[in-house]
Amino acid sequence: MNSASSATKTHIGPPPAAPTLTRFRDLSGPRQGLLRLFQTINFGHIDGLEVRGGDPRILRLIRKWLKAGVMEDGEWKATEVGTPQGSSISPLLANVYLHYALDLWVLAWRRQARGDVIMVRCADDAVLGFENRNEAESLRRELQEQLRKVGLELHPEKTRMIEFGRFAESNRKRRGEGKPETFDFLGFTHMCGRTRTAGRFTVKRKTIGKRMRAKLQEIRQKLRQRMHDAVPETGKWLRSVVQGYFNYHAIPGNGKRLQAFRDGVTRYWWQTMRRRSQSSRIDWERMNRLVRRWIPSIRIMHPYPNVRFDATHPR
Repeated sequence: MNSASSATKTHIGPPPAAPTLTRFRDLSGPRQGLLRLFQTINFGHIDGLEVRGGDPRILRLIRKWLKAGVMEDGEWKATEVGTPQGSSISPLLANVYLHYALDLWVLAWRRQARGDVIMVRCADDAVLGFENRNEAESLRRELQEQLRKVGLELHPEKTRMIEFGRFAESNRKRRGEGKPETFDFLGFTHMCGRTRTAGRFTVKRKTIGKRMRAKLQEIRQKLRQRMHDAVPETGKWLRSVVQGYFNYHAIPGNGKRLQAFRDGVTRYWWQTMRRRSQSSRIDWERMNRLVRRWIPSIRIMHPYPNVRFDATHPR
């Protein structure tokens, strides 16, 4: 029922215009995350659903879920804040909450800004870009106060301000500060870079190395558990895993990380196959045949951000 209601609310209609732009610009700004979002949402601010004109029956059901309480050590406890424990509708409610508590507030703030201001938000993670550093510092102070009013706070370890964009490299070089800083967002490390042909500024992205290594170790452990499974069965499983990984991470400029991931999967599969039998160890010729049959080849599956997310909103 939770999943069905989540789908229903998701398709009520498009949200009001908000500055959640998804275009990289020549801006600097903070990377931020919200601390304990699901545990601190105030029920009163979920009233934004009514503003959207939702079905009264669905709204009644949502309010019941909000008051459902939690089970701790077999004992029920009432809740006054937070979304339903383990419920599939929690991410939707949190997103609606942030739309009214954060997105619309930033939209109003940027209308009085002198320079360009953009925001890209996914769940409780967001990147804000500013043309002027003083406006970035001003919004950060005011944002902390705004979040306190709605019972939230910025994550101290995930919130930082960096210089990023077309002129970041030259500005930092002039000050003797080295290369521009990078930031991680949605599983990718974002860096200032140049195009190979024209040498123009571009935002380069690559899979976060720590997360890729963790994923490879997870696959390694599961391969050990599948050591004595039939080769075709393991091959089908690996194909689905690698293809699923590529479906998200196969973006322009990320080819080296994709190749490293594919090579890592191949290496761990080969090691597992060699441990299956001490007498008949698999050689690389047969292993390469298995890889060609079961492991998907690298293929970029997404366009550049300026093509995929070419959308703007009114100030």
